[in-house]
Amino acid sequence: MQRPALLGALACGVLLFLGAAGYYLYTQINQPLPEPRVEEVSEPEPAFTRTEKVIGTSVEGRDIVAVTYGTGDSHLLFVGGIHGGYEWNSALLAYTVIDHFDEDPSRIPEDLTVTIIPDLNPDGTARVTATDGRFSRTDIADPSTRVAAGRFNANEVDLNRNFACNWAATSTWRGQTVSAGSEAFSEPEAVTLRDFVLANEPDAVVFWHAQANNVYASECNNGVLPETLTLMETYADAARYGKVESFDAYPITGDAEGWLASIGIPAITVELEGYETIEWERNIAGVNAVMSSYSIAK
Repeated sequence: MQRPALLGALACGVLLFLGAAGYYLYTQINQPLPEPRVEEVSEPEPAFTRTEKVIGTSVEGRDIVAVTYGTGDSHLLFVGGIHGGYEWNSALLAYTVIDHFDEDPSRIPEDLTVTIIPDLNPDGTARVTATDGRFSRTDIADPSTRVAAGRFNANEVDLNRNFACNWAATSTWRGQTVSAGSEAFSEPEAVTLRDFVLANEPDAVVFWHAQANNVYASECNNGVLPETLTLMETYADAARYGKVESFDAYPITGDAEGWLASIGIPAITVELEGYETIEWERNIAGVNAVMSSYSIAK
């Protein structure tokens, strides 16, 4: 092939290549941009809340603590230790329930709020355990001292006679005359419970006591609330305790459960069978039954 012809062929080839390349670039540049890919991001599940607050102090300045789980609409309150060292097992039961929920908070239905006040009478408890706050069974050196040393607060007042339901300056306990304070809510421990209840308006309250092997309904002057009877039956049936609609063993004035009844809040007294055990399987069954009865989700 002659030189001019070769150059012409090469030129044509170059022009064809440039044309093809230009067309390719044109088509790529004018291609519609792909839609951006949007990945759905799921919201993280809210963490189960646990709060521990000092809600008051005793006569001798010891903290009264409330541990609250969850933020559900229905609020249940459990209270131990109102009679301090005399009924130390009621406080130890409350602390053990706290451990149980700390181990697995999902044991509480999501639509509930559950508060536990483990020891409403820490001064009375300290007289027997010689400790402040949480204690263990081994801290009870001499359970026989509980009557003299542990039932009352540091002012020698029976706290479960210091509430505003037919309050009187003196009341009774198993045939003994006991001080109920200078007036209703004269004692800081009773004020602590009153203020917590009024601020939080629980749907139901359960008190742990000893020793009668029964669950008692509460009343003040207008009879037993229907919801209270249901609460009593629910706990007693699950925990295998007896059921008593009205306490009539001896006259009582100024009890916390009666005050709650007077303001329309169902409350029960769970009396453990003995003084030295927490009867765990029975009482956690009662707690679970009450939670289930107040949970919509169940």
